[in-house]
Amino acid sequence: MENRFAAEDVIKRLLHESRTWAFVGLSDNPERTAYDQARLLQSRGKRIVPVHPDAESVLGEPGYASLAEVPGTVDVVGIYRRSEFAAEAVDEAIAAGAGAVWLPLGVIDEAAAQRALDAGLSVVMDRCPGVEWALRA
Repeated sequence: MENRFAAEDVIKRLLHESRTWAFVGLSDNPERTAYDQARLLQSRGKRIVPVHPDAESVLGEPGYASLAEVPGTVDVVGIYRRSEFAAEAVDEAIAAGAGAVWLPLGVIDEAAAQRALDAGLSVVMDRCPGVEWALRA
């Protein structure tokens, strides 16, 4: 993978300057990675927005069935779906006017990431927010 999807300055800016993170695939299952990452970022002062077809409330925040239903501005869309489903979530993030997409470890779709870059979004791919936060705290 090329470094353009893991630029140090982009990672640092998204972690420290963003306010709202939508988590695609976040459910109320504390055994899932998305739950851990959402809880971590929430503890760091970020507003988290659960996005899951069941639209369930997670970590005290109301859930939405799709990114299109999320009110207000989303700074970063974390895509906690398997790689084969990442493109759809990236396209929804572009359509929703998100500022960035973050694809965590093991979620890789270079074509979708390039579409996001071409649409003006910042992109981080194959990186863990929690690990990156620990490296940049």
